[in-house]
Amino acid sequence: MPARYRSSLPQLQGDLFLSDGGMETTLIFHRGNDLPEFAAFPLLDDPEGSEEIRRYYRPYLRAASGFGAGFILESPTWRASRAWGDRLGRDAVELERLNRKAIGLMEEIRAEAGQNPETQVSPIVISGCIGPHDDGYSPAEVLSAEAAADYHSQQIDTFADTAADMVTALTMTYLDEAVGIARAATAVGMPVAISFTVETDGRLPSGQDLGEAIEAADADSEIAYFMLNCAHPSHFDSVLADAGPWRERIRGLRANASKMSHAELDEATELDAGDPGDLGARYAGLRGQLPRLNVLGGCCGTDDRHVEEIGRAWTAGAAG
Repeated sequence: MPARYRSSLPQLQGDLFLSDGGMETTLIFHRGNDLPEFAAFPLLDDPEGSEEIRRYYRPYLRAASGFGAGFILESPTWRASRAWGDRLGRDAVELERLNRKAIGLMEEIRAEAGQNPETQVSPIVISGCIGPHDDGYSPAEVLSAEAAADYHSQQIDTFADTAADMVTALTMTYLDEAVGIARAATAVGMPVAISFTVETDGRLPSGQDLGEAIEAADADSEIAYFMLNCAHPSHFDSVLADAGPWRERIRGLRANASKMSHAELDEATELDAGDPGDLGARYAGLRGQLPRLNVLGGCCGTDDRHVEEIGRAWTAGAAG
């Protein structure tokens, strides 16, 4: 089927949209799945794995329905690119098949949501999820923008030939890779959201200032909006105070449940789920600092409880 919203993303109108939480941490720590290399896409190899993804999304869709919000369905393809496929023994043909299958599953989930009164949500936007070429916290290899565009075009070109409405690049650690992804998406007519991650000082892992990175990416490429993910709000709220116009380009937030640094999370052997209520309150507290924020989800350690609290706090703030 053709993409439903590719030519006009509904979240750009400013209404509340929810998304999911930490897919991989939920599937590993709460559902007992083995995800080598933190990759969820191999679950698509069999019907039970696909059903696991369906079960994962249902409580988030119920939450969105309860709050009257739209929803962003992120495909389980954060690791479904060439370098990670090589590590997992998946060649280019297999990766294309699985990326297509992931978007097909998102179409099925969207259709199924409309058949259940508890999960009826509109609109539901299908996003092809892109992850970093290397480690999500501390990449050993840094690509130029040109090399990043070439690398990520394989996955993005596949999404462009599916019903995916957009591309979302999560956990970007440095500017050039983000720019390369944006260029590759624009080349095939795909709207793209770029989501940077930051360290506890509010800077990108590369050391670059967040505002500088957003301004530079905006100056180079056509980007629908920016997001922040894989960091706790306490890591970046200080850099938003008295920030420039660039903060109005941040429309999405998928924060971690934990206040731990990336280095500490890498060493952790147990899941830190933090405090869902506190996380929701922190999201609501960012309303004044991020005036365009309306796409809300979670990242590592979060699950449907956190997104429920985020939606509750956000809508309560809007009503107040």
